[in-house]
This record gives sequence, structure tokens and C-alpha cells, in this order.
Amino acid sequence: MSTKFEQTVMYSQLQPWSMAGAPPCMEPVSGPSVPPRVGTSYQTTHPHPWRPTLSYEMIEVKNLPEQPVTNQLVKPCFAPSGMTTEPLTFPNLVTGFLRNPQHGARAALYTRYTSGEWNNNNLTKYAESNINRNQSERIRNDAVRLMRETDEKTSQGQRDAGRRLGERITDVTFWRNELNTELEKLISESSAFTELKRKCGKAMLDLEAPLHIAQECLYHREGRAGVEKVHDSVEKALLLEIDNLRNSRQRLQDLHEKITRQANDCRAAQHLLEEDVTHKESTLGIDSVCHQLNNYSRGIAYYGGIEKYDPTVSTQESWAEASSQRVSRSQAERAKLSQLRSDAETTVNAIATSVWDHWSNTNNALDRRAQEMAESKNKIQLHLHKVQQELFDLEKHIFLLQKAIQDKANPLKVAQTRLESRSHREGGELCKDYAQLRLIQEVQDIKDVVNSLHTKLQEAEAQHQSLLKTRSTLEGDLRNKVNALFIDREKCMGLRRSFPVNNMIKY
Repeated sequence: MSTKFEQTVMYSQLQPWSMAGAPPCMEPVSGPSVPPRVGTSYQTTHPHPWRPTLSYEMIEVKNLPEQPVTNQLVKPCFAPSGMTTEPLTFPNLVTGFLRNPQHGARAALYTRYTSGEWNNNNLTKYAESNINRNQSERIRNDAVRLMRETDEKTSQGQRDAGRRLGERITDVTFWRNELNTELEKLISESSAFTELKRKCGKAMLDLEAPLHIAQECLYHREGRAGVEKVHDSVEKALLLEIDNLRNSRQRLQDLHEKITRQANDCRAAQHLLEEDVTHKESTLGIDSVCHQLNNYSRGIAYYGGIEKYDPTVSTQESWAEASSQRVSRSQAERAKLSQLRSDAETTVNAIATSVWDHWSNTNNALDRRAQEMAESKNKIQLHLHKVQQELFDLEKHIFLLQKAIQDKANPLKVAQTRLESRSHREGGELCKDYAQLRLIQEVQDIKDVVNSLHTKLQEAEAQHQSLLKTRSTLEGDLRNKVNALFIDREKCMGLRRSFPVNNMIKY
């Protein structure tokens, strides 16, 4: 290794004009030896030390034997080991000025830019100046337009906010009056009534079994993984069923408690009405003050980040619904005083019908969902097979691209070797002829082709990774679907088929 490195350094010092950077990787070629260079260099009589010393060396020309151009024609540092012929030594074109002054004219100083480049530079600066001025003017116009728009938007927003506050005051006033009216009626009526205690207690016990089964189904469905934890029709039906069972149980509980706690219920409804009226009176005072504020009001100040603080606990709809529920509850309490007996019978029958309907709807939803998941599982398996086949085809395609890139190595070596060998021509033979131009174009074309193939190979490899990710996703999804299908078919449906719904709530 040290010998080869010393030979390489020697060659770079003796042959600084050579741009060949190819490693000594060519095989030796058999054939007659090349005669060594002969002739002597001579010293010029008029040296110019302020200019580079470039010159040719005179050699005696001899015909070379017919053989391909190889590394036999270069310095020994590029000759592979075991080569028996002696390579040629070419003239030094950099330090030979003192030996041949005629070549010095070719080393004259030259300008870095042309007049066309100078003019193009000026035109570029002018264009850049025009573009920057136009852009600045456009920014100023946009700023003026934006200021006007923001002023109008701010004013419009303040007007809209005031209008909304006025509407809110109207709504609060309406519900305050409604609550006050109902409160007066509730206070004026009070009574006690006892009946239907046994029937209500039995109905509440009968609701526990379907409620437990519906909750067990929800717990089992929580075992689904990934995207299979979908809020599907089955889960909606189960939630509706549980909600209906809880509401039914609550209605029966209310009916049961009203027998002994009617007075307490009336007092609780009265308390809610009074509390709601008090809150609405306070809200009316606050909203009235806010509605009267303007840009010139006293007491306005900055409260940084107040818009990000959300102290609300209800929405417009839930707020109205809450007041409506309080009024409805008070009305219901008053109506129960005279209609408790007939309402109890109607409530029990309605609950039985509702529980049966929700039970049937949930079972039907489970059947439909199981069919959908089975169909989806089959489709996932089909797509997984297609992705696997595409992976196989893409891997073969990547191998062909790599093979195509490797096949371009030898043509590129041939073209670059030809260029490097032609760079050793002497004297006026260093001509940029059509062969030289075509060789340069050939090297560039091969490099462009290789770059295109590398780009396409990168795209194929990226797509290969994407297909692998897709395959992994499909496999995980298939596993989740099989698990979800087992939960719905075996666990949930097994529980629901064994429950005697037709025996629920009977007296």
C-alpha cells in the first residue's frame, strides 16, 4: 500500500495536467511493449518569470503497435502489479514554459465575465428593484385595506354581541316569568297520597336482569382493539337500552317514592324553582350592565386571556332544557296529586313495552353488525392477498432497477476511459473534435440515465416500505376484526339469547 501511495504522489507531481482520477483497477493487457519516450527538452532563451511556466516537451514520434488503449500508456503508479511493459511518460504542460515559449501564449490571463453577463447582471438588478417596489406598494395597499376591514369587522362584531346580549336578556326574562308563575302554583297546592307500593317494587326488581345483561355486553365490547372500537349501531342500541332501563327504573323509583315522599318531592321542586329564579335575577342584572357598556364606558379594562377561560357549565339548549325540566317537574308534581293512581298503571305497561322494544332492537343490531364485520373481514383478507402479491412484484421490479443501474457501470467506464486516454494527445492533436464532444455527451447521458434510474429506485423502495406498512396495518385490522366478531357473536349474543325477556314485568 505504501509503494502504491508513493507512486501516486510521484505521478501527481510529474503529471499535474492529468485530470484522470480513476483508480488503478484495469487489468493488464497482453501484447508488444510500447517504446519509451525519446528526445530531450531544451531551454528557452527568453524566460518570463512573472507568468506561469507552461511548455511542451519535444519527443520523437514512433508508431505504436495496434492494440487497445489501456493503462500501459500512463505512469507506473497506475499500472497494475505484474505488468511487464514500460508505460509512456507524457510532457509536463504546466511547468514547461521555460522550454517552449510558444505555448506560453495559451496561458494568457483572461477575464472572468463577458459583456453579456455584465449586461444580464444589470438587467437582473433592475428587475429585482422593480419587483421589490411593486411588492412594497402592494403591501401598503393591503395594509390600508386590512385596517379598514378590521375596523368594520370590530364594529360589526360589537353590534352583533350587543344584539345577542339583548336576545339573551329576553330569553332569561321569559324563563324567569315562567318559573315565577309555576312557583306560585306549586306553593298553592300540596297534598299527600299513598298507593301502588308493591307493584312498583316488583317492577324495579324485574328491570335489574336486562340492565345487567346490557352492561355486560358493553363491557365485553370494550375488549375490541384498534379501529374496531367503533361507536356502531350495536353500541348505540346498547346505550339506548341501558339509558331506557335506567330511566324506566328511575321512573318506577320516583313513582315508588312519591307514595311516601310526595311532600318532600314538592318541596324539592319548589327549592329548584326558587334557586333558578334567584340565578336568573342575578343573570339579568349582569347581562343588563353588559348590554349597556360601550367603548366610552367607565370601568372597562384589559383582562388578558379571559377569552380562553371557559367557566360555562351548559349550552343554550341545555340551559333552556334545564329550566324547562324544572317547570315540567313542578307541573308533574302537581299532576301526581290527583292522577297518581292512573299514571302508575300506565307507566308500568309503557316500561314493559319499551324494554322489550329496545331488547329486540339491540339483538337485531348485533346480527347486522356481525354480518358487516364478517363481510369486512373477507374484504380485508382479499386486500391483504393483493398487497402481498404487489410486494412480490415490486421486489422483482426493484431488483431489475438495481440490475439496470449496475449495467450502466461498464459503458460509463468505457466513455470516461476514452476521455482520459484522449487527454494524453500531444500538441495540436488536443482538439475538441466531434469524437471528444460525443464522448462528453455520452458520459453526461449515462449519468442522467443513472440518476433517473436511482430516482425511480428510490420511489420503488419508498413504495415498498409503504406496502409493508399497509400489509402490517391490514394484518392488525384483520386480527382486530376477528376478535370483535367473536365478541359480538359468541359473548354478547350468547348472553342475550338465554335471557327470557317475555317473562319480564308480570303481576
